[in-house]
Amino acid sequence: MTGESATGSDSAPLSAPACLEGVAETLAAPALRDLAWLCRAPDLVTLAGYPGRPDGDALGLATSAALSGWLAQQTPRAGEAQWSRLRLARLGHYHERLWHYLLDHAPQTRLLAHGVRVAERRHTLGEMDMIYRTRRDPTPIHLEVAIKFYLGLPEGPGAAAGQSRWIGPGGFDSLALKSSHMARRQLAFSATPAARRALRHWLAPRDAGEALTPPGAQFAMPGVLFYPFHATLPAPAGSTPEHYRGLWCYARDWPALAATLPPSALGTRLPKPCWLAPPPFASFVPLRQAADAALARLQKAPVAQQLMLYLPPGGETRRVFIVPDDWPRQIPLPPAG
Repeated sequence: MTGESATGSDSAPLSAPACLEGVAETLAAPALRDLAWLCRAPDLVTLAGYPGRPDGDALGLATSAALSGWLAQQTPRAGEAQWSRLRLARLGHYHERLWHYLLDHAPQTRLLAHGVRVAERRHTLGEMDMIYRTRRDPTPIHLEVAIKFYLGLPEGPGAAAGQSRWIGPGGFDSLALKSSHMARRQLAFSATPAARRALRHWLAPRDAGEALTPPGAQFAMPGVLFYPFHATLPAPAGSTPEHYRGLWCYARDWPALAATLPPSALGTRLPKPCWLAPPPFASFVPLRQAADAALARLQKAPVAQQLMLYLPPGGETRRVFIVPDDWPRQIPLPPAG
């Protein structure tokens, strides 16, 4: 198989699409593909009182032409080898580093600080992910980021549309817990007196005394919400209309899901932490081959496996999690309060 075509199960050659999930096939470097995906990926939810992610206008990358031109000029400063190693690190850490690069190199933004730890008497009170500003407005902005992949439970805690029904593949956290923590703790932290003092120390000009415009606070939470194949579940309350959607199924139900797909469908397994941008089209193989590899790994260890599907003739992509038949083994409690 070459980078120009792949072969479906019916042996008909498939031409490489111009882009997948908004990521141009001409982008080869994984870090640049992930940056392209990140610039277009919508937030999963809205949070009352806080604006969502820096948009294309704020970044100076509002049009496809502007984004493509900017990406063509980028060579990650640390070098591709270091970015490749970072991509194999923890998913959340890699996602934060992508935001650092984006805010510091986009045409209309500059990163002022990241990982701003606030402590008093050697006791850590909290930390702010990033502080940045735009060229149009010198007011500092506090940005918190998270990338999340949640699977919806047809039966579980709370109402059918409750965010507590949406849990991570490992069952350790939920959309409800993350949204609550983001709004009540992370985003609110920059307004506390201790955080304001820390920001004045780092950001105020030396001759400005205590003068520092109070920072705004916003968040970015891209990712995918995976809906159950075997049941109907409404979108969670507070989710954005444009959030990325996938499917999840039990291993025992994979044959039934596969039977609904075109015979020429292709697939590729997405190993964690490579869950952001789709891989190049050359990575896609006949769907049965990709699924068999995922199911074999599932038999060796009960860890949910993510597939990306390519569905001819329209070239739609779809993400699917295949989970063990006894999943989930644990469900997080809803947030207190």
